[in-house]
Amino acid sequence: MTLGIRKLIVVSLVGGVVLFANFLLVAHWLQERGVIDMAQHVRQEFLTGTAITIIVVLLILLVRPGYSAARAWAGTRRCRVCDHSIREDAQYCGDCGSRV
Repeated sequence: MTLGIRKLIVVSLVGGVVLFANFLLVAHWLQERGVIDMAQHVRQEFLTGTAITIIVVLLILLVRPGYSAARAWAGTRRCRVCDHSIREDAQYCGDCGSRV
């Protein structure tokens, strides 16, 4: 973990503690600005049960391109030339001999 990330974590924790300590003040400020009323309107009009279900399913199905959970678990990958299954640490394909 780099020093920059550590500093970011510390600053966010301090900001979170300050925000949590002044929760009622922040809530009152948001109420005065109309943010809470707008959020309630958006929730009532646009966030139906069906919309939330679809959003959750899409987030579950969203994976990194080329990522396979079985491949990551098994420690294998596919050869780019012959599509043969090879070990993750192999440098050459056993079938076609190409460098991977």
